[in-house]
Amino acid sequence: MKKYKYSTRRCPPQQEIWTAFGFLDDLVLRYNGELFSIDLSKTPMKNKQLYLPKPTGLYHPNNEKENCGVGFIAHVKRQSSHQITLDALEMLTRMDHRGGCGCEANTGDGAGILTNIPHSFFAKEIKSLFGVDVEQGRYGVGNVFLPQDDAQRVHCIKLLEEAIATQGQTLIGWRDVPVDAEKADVGDTARDSQPVIKQLIIAATDDLDDDAFERALFIIRKSTSNAIRTDDTLSQALLFYVCSLSTRVIIYKGMLMGSQVLNFYTDLSDAGYATYLAMVHSRFSTNTFPSWDRAQPCRFMSHNGEINTRQGNYNWMRAREGVLESDTLGDNLAKALPVIETEVSDSGSFDNVLEFLLMNGRSLQEAVLMMVPEAWENDKEMSDEKKAFYEYFSNVMEPWDGPASIAFTDGRYIGAVLDRNGLRPSRFYLTHDDRVIMASEVGVVDVATDNVKEKGRLRPGKMFLVDFDKGELVDDEAIKTSFASQNPYQDWLNAQQIHLSDLDCDTEAHGFDPDSIVHRLKAFGYSTETLQFMLLPLVSELRDPVGSMGNDSALACLSDQSRIIYDYFKQLFAQVTNPAIDSIREEVVMSLSCSIGPEGNLLRNKAENAHRLVIEHPILTNEETAALKHCNHRGWTAKTIDITYDIDGNHNLNDMLDDICQQGSQAIKDGHSLIVLSDRNVSESRGVISALLASSSLHRHLIAKFERTQVGIILETGEAREVHHFCLLAGYGVDAVNPYLAFEALWQARRDDLIDLEDDDAIVAAYRKGVAKGMLKVMAKMGISTLASYKGAQIFEAVGLAPEVMDKCFFETSSRISGVGFSVLQEETEKLHKDAYRTNTLDNRGQYHWRSGGEKHMWEPQTIATLQKAARNNDENAYWDFAAKSNNEGTRNCTLRGLMSFKQGNPITIDKVEEAKEIVKRFVTGAMSFGSISAESHESLAIAMNRMGGKSNTGEGGEDPARWTPDANGDSRRSAIKQVASARFGVTIDYLNNADELQIKVSQGAKPGEGGELPGTKVDEGIAKIRCSTAGVGLISPPPHHDIYSIEDLAQLIFDLKRSNPAARISVKLVSEVGVGTVAAGVTKAKSDHIVIAGHDGGTGASPLTSIKHAGLPWELGVAETHQTLVMNELRSRVVIQTDGQLKTGRDVAIAALLGAEEFGFSTAPLVTLGCIMMRKCHLNTCPVGIATQDKELRKKFTGKPEHVVNYLFMVAEDLRLIMAELGFKTINEMVGRADMLETDQAINHWKKDSIDLSALLMPAKKPNADTGTYQSTFQDHQLDQQLDNELIAQTQSAIETGGKAKIKSVVTNTDRTVGAMLSSHVVKTLGSNTLAADSIHVNFAGSAGQSFGAFLAKGITLEVEGDANDYVGKGLSGGRVIVYPPKNSTFLAQNEIIAGNVCGYGATGGEMYLSGRVAERFCVRNSGVAAVVEGIGDHGCEYMTGGRAVILGEVGRNFGAGMSGGIAYVYNPKLTLQSRSNPAMIDFDPMDDESQKELFELLTNHLNYTGSSIAAHILDNWNGELAHFVKVMPKALKEVLAAQGKLKQAS
Repeated sequence: MKKYKYSTRRCPPQQEIWTAFGFLDDLVLRYNGELFSIDLSKTPMKNKQLYLPKPTGLYHPNNEKENCGVGFIAHVKRQSSHQITLDALEMLTRMDHRGGCGCEANTGDGAGILTNIPHSFFAKEIKSLFGVDVEQGRYGVGNVFLPQDDAQRVHCIKLLEEAIATQGQTLIGWRDVPVDAEKADVGDTARDSQPVIKQLIIAATDDLDDDAFERALFIIRKSTSNAIRTDDTLSQALLFYVCSLSTRVIIYKGMLMGSQVLNFYTDLSDAGYATYLAMVHSRFSTNTFPSWDRAQPCRFMSHNGEINTRQGNYNWMRAREGVLESDTLGDNLAKALPVIETEVSDSGSFDNVLEFLLMNGRSLQEAVLMMVPEAWENDKEMSDEKKAFYEYFSNVMEPWDGPASIAFTDGRYIGAVLDRNGLRPSRFYLTHDDRVIMASEVGVVDVATDNVKEKGRLRPGKMFLVDFDKGELVDDEAIKTSFASQNPYQDWLNAQQIHLSDLDCDTEAHGFDPDSIVHRLKAFGYSTETLQFMLLPLVSELRDPVGSMGNDSALACLSDQSRIIYDYFKQLFAQVTNPAIDSIREEVVMSLSCSIGPEGNLLRNKAENAHRLVIEHPILTNEETAALKHCNHRGWTAKTIDITYDIDGNHNLNDMLDDICQQGSQAIKDGHSLIVLSDRNVSESRGVISALLASSSLHRHLIAKFERTQVGIILETGEAREVHHFCLLAGYGVDAVNPYLAFEALWQARRDDLIDLEDDDAIVAAYRKGVAKGMLKVMAKMGISTLASYKGAQIFEAVGLAPEVMDKCFFETSSRISGVGFSVLQEETEKLHKDAYRTNTLDNRGQYHWRSGGEKHMWEPQTIATLQKAARNNDENAYWDFAAKSNNEGTRNCTLRGLMSFKQGNPITIDKVEEAKEIVKRFVTGAMSFGSISAESHESLAIAMNRMGGKSNTGEGGEDPARWTPDANGDSRRSAIKQVASARFGVTIDYLNNADELQIKVSQGAKPGEGGELPGTKVDEGIAKIRCSTAGVGLISPPPHHDIYSIEDLAQLIFDLKRSNPAARISVKLVSEVGVGTVAAGVTKAKSDHIVIAGHDGGTGASPLTSIKHAGLPWELGVAETHQTLVMNELRSRVVIQTDGQLKTGRDVAIAALLGAEEFGFSTAPLVTLGCIMMRKCHLNTCPVGIATQDKELRKKFTGKPEHVVNYLFMVAEDLRLIMAELGFKTINEMVGRADMLETDQAINHWKKDSIDLSALLMPAKKPNADTGTYQSTFQDHQLDQQLDNELIAQTQSAIETGGKAKIKSVVTNTDRTVGAMLSSHVVKTLGSNTLAADSIHVNFAGSAGQSFGAFLAKGITLEVEGDANDYVGKGLSGGRVIVYPPKNSTFLAQNEIIAGNVCGYGATGGEMYLSGRVAERFCVRNSGVAAVVEGIGDHGCEYMTGGRAVILGEVGRNFGAGMSGGIAYVYNPKLTLQSRSNPAMIDFDPMDDESQKELFELLTNHLNYTGSSIAAHILDNWNGELAHFVKVMPKALKEVLAAQGKLKQAS
């Protein structure tokens, strides 16, 4: 027997030529009859990872996200060819940059192809292998992933074959799918986890028609998958996966890169593999773990985006399973359940439901329209018939909400649909030879320019469809009109719907009891702060109240006070993997309207499905609630369940919740349509069960019993009063809430002259309006548009609640540090109740602002005074006093790190520890913009950090170029970190090239998922100049970056910024929330060099109090999760982690390092050293110490100096050094991630803190290999050497240096991204500024330009494309010129077709852009200086525009001019559609005056000369007549400021 050394080469599992028959120290194998022995004692074998890991520490696989590139190619007339297959795979290869790679360069995140079944190919294979002749459509075939383990694989095959027999079908056989991992160069991770891949072939029985056979195949797959993938006895259960099993389509996919698919699956190379449709998908996931099954396409669709509401959709679908009846599946229905399978992504969940609807008789396109309806509620141009169609189906299913481009096919049709917000790119070509090409990008398949018949794009909420039977392209209007006319939906709605107005609510009692109001308010936890900071501003300002300086008070689970349960929850928010929405400026896509009560049967269209109660607003009046409680209307009745109890009756909360649940189930059995949970009976003798606990436990119980869709849940409660409360209640299943006590409190306030409103009804109206705005904003933070989708979606995390509470009431919501159980929650509630009846006045509990004897805060007067003394006098003793008080009181009482202590180390002497001057280089100050704080304070921070070698941050407000030149004394006021935020204020090519680090601000700790506003009173001439806006005009920061709607979009922005300044480090700022570790893994794979994990308690200039108090998590959780996750993914060594959020002392820094951070941010403390006294008036521009104000008189009071900051931070460093010496660490790098040196402080004894479990947080990261890095030790490969700009720089070098001119011709493809940015950076760095002479460089390209063409293009450079372009053309344009026009031999009219994609001209600060054709959504968003001409635009055009000019020579989409505060747009409006499609809140529509006419004529002339535009030529040739069709769109605020300036000039 031969002895062999271990080899890393593997044979593909499916060849099965190795046979193992025994081992001890040796593994004995037989290979073709010959025996081999491998010495295991010398073999470096490890446990192979086969799929996503189980939950470990703070990592949980449920938090994984994915985005991707998607596309298809098809022949409209159903003509098959192998070229269709090859072109689709070429498309996949050209979208490789949209997919992700893991810790190996040749291991992809997943890619695949779906085609129609090529009958001739499979007929030949089946005849050859099995001797069976098959008829097209009478056999099914599918690729099946099977376990690597022999026994488990045999078991899976056996179950499948049994299912085939049970369904009465015939097994033809199993075919080994030929694969070639060597040729495809598949990476080790993918090979190690590769399942055995076989093809299952099944013949139909003669008595089944085609659709019935398709359903039989569905049941075979579904029943087997459910049995195997949920079998805990199978260690490789999740390797089993049926990619597809159909008579029409087949899927080849795997953990591959797009460019590997063709070589891996050799079937696809066979010339006989001829198809008429092929759909492809390239996946970008937030991990590097194996996941062959999660590759797409799914069985009927491919998805680019993210379903934000997946948990709610899952819950509601599970609840519906109890009432489903199927005409098509009949007795097999039970085998198809659960509809949504285990261990599937949001895309997989969507596909499961889509398939289920399809198998139950709905057409593919009808099912898609049910799941992804367009924004019909506020669409003024939609027909009543279509609105009725959508409204009817809103009674049957809630939307699957989130950014989504979904391609779908069943072999009969292929199509695509875009989400209601239009957040994903989807472009298509239709050719003269009857092919349709749709993809996330153009240029992914080569097409002769004269063969293109039409160039289009998917519009928000619209569908694109090919009907192969008819051989035609069906447009959106025809599809929807056809479905809308199939049934009399409006008649059904009119006959069946119930409205509150039907119930005679006006006759009900008002419900006001002033005599007991104070006691009841106190019983429900109200305080004077509740009225002062929440309720009164809510009705007076009609919005969620605003505060500043963040949240420094104790977490609810650490508080000495009794807190209501809502305070234990933190709202989740969108960051990176999907965008937030601007609920104010984009109100057109938002809706709070819901239908509630018993649902009908999802699987049948009938009038009775509309027999539901329509609730337009989730907040009910007292009168509406009273009417519902005793309604007896058209078969509807309500059951009221009392959720109060005898306070002295020795009741147990857990038991009382069980009783409520049982009463709820009984109410359904008794035929009630509504359940009203009421705590109106509260009194001195009757305590209350938390309305949130009662309703959420009932909701959870009814879902588990499949009963939830049979009843509506309404809450009549005195507990809920704030926006956060209502969001929680809706998020856990409540249909509507009556906050009767909040109404009474406000009514009493009116009687006490605290509110100036005419009557109680006006108060209720104002309150409902304010709450509505607040709820929409919270929903929008997660990227959710409709309350129907938000309801039950559970988009929260609990901090400090025990598993017993979570499992019963908040199932599948994270609570990662355990915490208090039902007994403590009951104790808190009863303590509040008993205290309530002891006095007759409300308490000030000090939860918002510090007060003596109130809630604990980290900053209080003594702490502030001591720190200022230490910093201003360089007084170490004062610092130690400050540190002791902060550590032992503020931090200990308020934060998770306060519960930790250091373990005993191996001490070393202080002289062996890294010097303070090196440590401070890891310190940064926070991203506070010039605008939110004064120039004096902003520059003091920069000088201080530059003196130390640390870094200061510009914040999002830009930076004065004068600061880039050192002062005479050698000080530098230049901020090393230049922030790039959503508004792109002042982000020019000069700004970017005067940075050491470019930071993408995705989220802010104090208001994650939100934008911001700088009021006009703060925008003086200096700020306006830097931000490229107008003095006196307010500025808006959008909630999302409009070029980051997904993880691959972030990768593109990182790509852009690295090319805009190749020398700068690229950073991404995230905020701590559950799942931030998986997001950080995606960000690292997107090639960020640096990641900030900000804590929830960071300071801010202004933020809604709802966000300050209830959004984001402690940085301790975020840093630990991020470090653990990155180490598990072998990504940690590629990236630096920084954290911030109330860091104050060396102890804070030490804990941050031990949890995984390498750099440390300080914001509030440095401001305190400069004089801040925490007045929390930043948002009012009245800062008394001259820091957070632009008031010139107040700024004179600023007394801070840079040395105050330097003194403080050096003392922090010395504090840290002492801790390092005690623990035995010489350097920071040695400390990073050493969580094993931390433990829970056993000395703390507290009625709540004792239940906190920090074990997951303190778990050391699990290293996959001994050499896995635990801090940044390698650099990202940004592949700068592959950039097309290198050639441009070489060819223009002489012109740049000598002032000459250069003209170049070149070809451009979609893989050439961000063309011009590196060239612009080179120009600016060579010349020292953005001053290249006009027309110095002119580059003519031919082809389809990749994303971000012309981004940050510098002055003197012109880039011209004959062809078309993708998204982000002219992003950040900085004085250059961009020209794009169709090929000269095109056969279409340019003004009718799409020339470029989404978000063109975003954040442009100067230059020109001429686009001959139409563009997609958000043209010129945040334009502040470019002059742009285009021939038609999509939705949200000129949004947030603050400067420049936009000329639109065609139709505009919806919501034009939203948030526009500067610049001018000239819109060609012959069809008179502009006004109805615009958002008029901030703009006026004016006639063209002489100056405007002259400017427009010049721009049109340029457009004609540069592009040859036919529409420009027509207008100029008929100038006098066509001029009448132009409208000048001008912001109201700009007109007011200009008018005021004109009056001042006249007066002077």
